[in-house]
Amino acid sequence: MSQTLQTQSDKRLWVLVSSLKENTTQEDLERITPQVRNLVDSWYSHGRFVWSGALDNNKTGLAIFEASENEALQLLEEHKHASFDVLDSYLYQWDAMPFLSLLN
Repeated sequence: MSQTLQTQSDKRLWVLVSSLKENTTQEDLERITPQVRNLVDSWYSHGRFVWSGALDNNKTGLAIFEASENEALQLLEEHKHASFDVLDSYLYQWDAMPFLSLLN
C-alpha cells in the first residue's frame, strides 16, 4: 500500500507545448493526426487524463496531464516520434509556467 501512495505522490501536472514548424502543410497535419490521437487514446485507456487544445494563433497547442516524471518524459518522446517533422514540442512542469499557476 505504501508503494501505491508513493506512486500517487510522484504524480505531478505537466504541460506539453507544441508549435507548428515553418512550412507545415495541411497534409502534414493530416498525416500525424492519427498517431497523436492514438497516443492520447492510449493515455485515456489507462485511466489518465489529458486536457488539450489549440491556442488562438492556430499554430500552438497545449496538453495538460498528470504523470510521474518518467511517464511525462516517455509521453514527450512518443509525441516527438509521432510528429518530429511537423511540430516542435516541449515539456514543462506545471509550476514552471507561472501564468498557468494562476489557474491552479
